[in-house]
Amino acid sequence: MVGSRLQQELKKREPFAVPEQEAMLNLLRTADRLQLKFIRLFRQHGLSPAQYNILRILRGEGGEGLPSLEIAGRMITSVPDITRLVDRLEAAGLVVRDRSERDRRVVRVRVTPEGLARLGQLDEPVLELHRRLLGHLDPEELQTLNTLLTKARCSPDVPGP
Repeated sequence: MVGSRLQQELKKREPFAVPEQEAMLNLLRTADRLQLKFIRLFRQHGLSPAQYNILRILRGEGGEGLPSLEIAGRMITSVPDITRLVDRLEAAGLVVRDRSERDRRVVRVRVTPEGLARLGQLDEPVLELHRRLLGHLDPEELQTLNTLLTKARCSPDVPGP
């Protein structure tokens, strides 16, 4: 079979209808393959990728914590039920919820010392996995990739920031 590498991987007989279709499918397939490695790493530490992302967001905020909707807005991927994810982290002792002193309607989520410890265990393995998965690209290629991915998200048809 002649065609692009993606076309061969997918065993697609006909060429892609438009280059945008091939690019989109290439992006999705690549993200899926890379994400699998992270899923396995996080699973070894009792977390999902979304739970790991929540803990990282909270660690970045220091001790103040954030309301759940603010966390949801900062997530790498959209999650349909942030409350359920926070519930699981709370049950595991990795986060706590506190009512705001200023506004009792606001519930803030904070990372616990146990949550910080779990993140600490993952810091180096996560960086190493980034290096293993994309380290074969040189700095200029990585910059080009980042620029193109950012540009792709700037389409008026792509939701959110």
